[in-house]
Amino acid sequence: MKYVYEFTNQRKLTKREFIKWFQKKFLYTLRKFKMAGKNDVIAYENKGDFRGVVLENLLQMFSNRALVKIFKFPTKKKYTKKALASTTDTEANKITQIIIKGKAEKLKELAPVFGKIIKPLVLFLDKEVLLYAKLMNLKFKKTIEKKDKLSLFIDDLEKKHPEIKNSIISSYLELF
Repeated sequence: MKYVYEFTNQRKLTKREFIKWFQKKFLYTLRKFKMAGKNDVIAYENKGDFRGVVLENLLQMFSNRALVKIFKFPTKKKYTKKALASTTDTEANKITQIIIKGKAEKLKELAPVFGKIIKPLVLFLDKEVLLYAKLMNLKFKKTIEKKDKLSLFIDDLEKKHPEIKNSIISSYLELF
């Protein structure tokens, strides 16, 4: 058997198992945070990077299962929700930036659901989203992100202490 992903508890997944786990976790995230209901119209933005392509793919899968319509942003059609391709990595970086800068009042804006904005990929790491895109043969542009010193520091911590980004998100969700 060829394994494509290994969790921190040494559990390994094959390609098929990983895709099934990923899609199931996506649907769980939508349900847990009540991101979409019946007859919702969801607009999403796809910038062509791996996050946007995966978000589009998963929203299309979801719209086939539920009574939800999706449209690519910008759209002239009225929408009830706007989906952002924000992952655990991006949110953990934003949370630590806000805390260090002492602007705690802005923390509420980072919630998985804030007004009309939803973040269905918030519980996924970038490496998981990228792996899903590759396994599903999704076409995306490879971009190089500019990171500040704090983001690089958190990435280094994640290498030494896996799950630190998940812990930041979990702690944030407990607070709000």
